[in-house]
Amino acid sequence: MARLGSIVRFLSSELRIRKIPDSSRNGLQISTSKEVRKIGFAVDASVAVFEKAARQGCDLVVVHHGLFWRGKRDISGVTAKRVAFLRRAGMGLYACHLPLDMHPEYGNNIVLARMLGLTRIERFGRYHGITIGYKGRFKRPVRLRRIASVLKRGIRNGCVVLPYGKKSIRSVGIVSGRGSSLFADAVKERIDCFLTGEMPHESVVEARDLDVSVVLGGHYSTETVGVRALMPLLREKFGVKTVFIDAPTSI
Repeated sequence: MARLGSIVRFLSSELRIRKIPDSSRNGLQISTSKEVRKIGFAVDASVAVFEKAARQGCDLVVVHHGLFWRGKRDISGVTAKRVAFLRRAGMGLYACHLPLDMHPEYGNNIVLARMLGLTRIERFGRYHGITIGYKGRFKRPVRLRRIASVLKRGIRNGCVVLPYGKKSIRSVGIVSGRGSSLFADAVKERIDCFLTGEMPHESVVEARDLDVSVVLGGHYSTETVGVRALMPLLREKFGVKTVFIDAPTSI
């Protein structure tokens, strides 16, 4: 059992949410008066997630995509429904978007890089003035299907493989979620394979014309790894129970 304030201060410091610009209002979004005994970790702040968390006795939910974003001040429609559910259940909500994508230890992109066994890992991909992705190299060239196979086991989801470039892959650039806006960085740096969650049709056509191979692991699935990485951290630090709340979207 732990105090909510202690958990929030620790997470916010570890994830450096005050130092990283973001459209998400990162941090504690919904408070709770409960002592925290169990924390649910999920990708999205959705009713489906909250229902599962409530059934499992969670006092706090930590998500990647929160409820509140800069420029959106009204609480109406689906947001009102989600807030009302949390209030009734007495559950708190903590959100962390870009800081969790780019974190050097627990972030989505570094976890995916390590999952693939990349070496010489470096930061990659500028997004609104900050670098949020990672790139690295294999010790020996690997086949594109091998990358997809390893990724599928790690994120528990099938991958879409677009084999437009080299058959033997040495370098990979990684941006989880909807990372298509950073595809140009992969082209500029002559990276063999671009790994992201999803891409619009026009970006797929561009990849084909530029002879760059792409692996799409799914927006949701490529962003499960960051919140999962936080689970043992909080379990060991605060002695709380943790559970991953799975609510896939098929995208």
